[in-house]
Amino acid sequence: MKKFFEGIASVWKIEELRNKITFTLLLLLVYRFGAHVTLPGIDATQLNSLAGQTKQGIGSILDMFTGGAFSKASVFALGIMPYISASIVVQLMGIAIPYLQKLQKEGESGRKRLNQITRWLTIVITLVQGPGYIYNMYRTLPSSAFLMGFDSFSFLFSSVLILTTGTIFAMWLGEKITDKGIGNGISLLIMVGILARLPQAFLQEFTSTITNNNGGPMVLVIEVTVWLLVIIACVLLVMAVRRIPVQYARRTMTGDFEQDATGGNRQWIPLKLNAAGVMPIIFAQAIMFIPAALAGLSKSDASQTIAGTFSNMFGFWYNFVFALLIIVFTYFYTAITVPTNKMADDLKRSGGFIPGTKPGVETADYLDKIMSLITFPGSLFLALIAIFPAIVVGFGVQQAWAMFFGGTSLIIMVGVAIDTIQQINSYLLNKHYDGLMKTGKNRKAVA
Repeated sequence: MKKFFEGIASVWKIEELRNKITFTLLLLLVYRFGAHVTLPGIDATQLNSLAGQTKQGIGSILDMFTGGAFSKASVFALGIMPYISASIVVQLMGIAIPYLQKLQKEGESGRKRLNQITRWLTIVITLVQGPGYIYNMYRTLPSSAFLMGFDSFSFLFSSVLILTTGTIFAMWLGEKITDKGIGNGISLLIMVGILARLPQAFLQEFTSTITNNNGGPMVLVIEVTVWLLVIIACVLLVMAVRRIPVQYARRTMTGDFEQDATGGNRQWIPLKLNAAGVMPIIFAQAIMFIPAALAGLSKSDASQTIAGTFSNMFGFWYNFVFALLIIVFTYFYTAITVPTNKMADDLKRSGGFIPGTKPGVETADYLDKIMSLITFPGSLFLALIAIFPAIVVGFGVQQAWAMFFGGTSLIIMVGVAIDTIQQINSYLLNKHYDGLMKTGKNRKAVA
């Protein structure tokens, strides 16, 4: 612990790193401020119905990712999620569209072009989601909450324009944090939105268990202990890798000839246990919205039953289907993001080989087999963490607090925290300081 605080002190000794962190915190503060600015034409005192809609079910997920902006009818009500949706679409379409595949191989210029396509697609998605959000407010809020008149076209037009601008501004904030701050800006915006709900959720659980004598202090201690254990499990899931040994041929000089000899430097290929990250949960969550939405279009008893089943995110069948989709999408996303053929080709060109495996096709098949084997337990573990909030709700934990026991929110928080700490570590080590998670004496700067 002492070394950790020494690492924190070292951060402020590096002016560049200190400026990056300060810049990041300021932009995050701007984003959180915008989440509390209500859309013009809405009476902020009459948003209780909208807030009640987001206390449970799917609405609570949307509100969590926007940091409460969704329930406040904020200018950032759609948050950064349209940009995330656009990024997913562009990434998936890159599998089927040759033009996007070409851009992916063009390095920095191709990446800039893909980013531009993602930005334009974000605007299109926001223009579609904006009217849907306004229509939801028409159905939820009383007519007196609309100061410019109920169903007013001027309100609809201005609100959609403001929501689109808010999403674009949030996207700009994220990109600026990535370029000039520390960490991945888009991920940090999502994480800050999730963390904004944590104090209130814990306070509600504290009030329920302590003040209302619903279990007492011991129950709260057990809940916090389980929560910390789940966080540790998420860290292990994010950090776990299978190391594949790689041998590189050693070049020796014999007179005027250069020869290759085995027994050179030994390195490793780290294959992550959860190479897909949080994307399978996001994909599965998006699919889970569809049955309830389609069933809601019909008034039949069967449709209403389906809508009720897939709207209850803490129900058995919802979580059973959710877990199966996560396992399937984990295999799918790993297959498209881990290029085993390219890894084998790069290894062959660099003179490396896996002991006991022939370079080329046999190496690619071996890597693909290993990825399939480690993806199975990884997908099961990811699915378990995703449905864990529904499990703890069954033991009496309140839904708002249960959302932090797993699912997309906890995986995102852990992943973003680890990525940000690793970036800070790289700055510290480059300046000859120990990293935040390192031990030992600080290294002196080299003159």
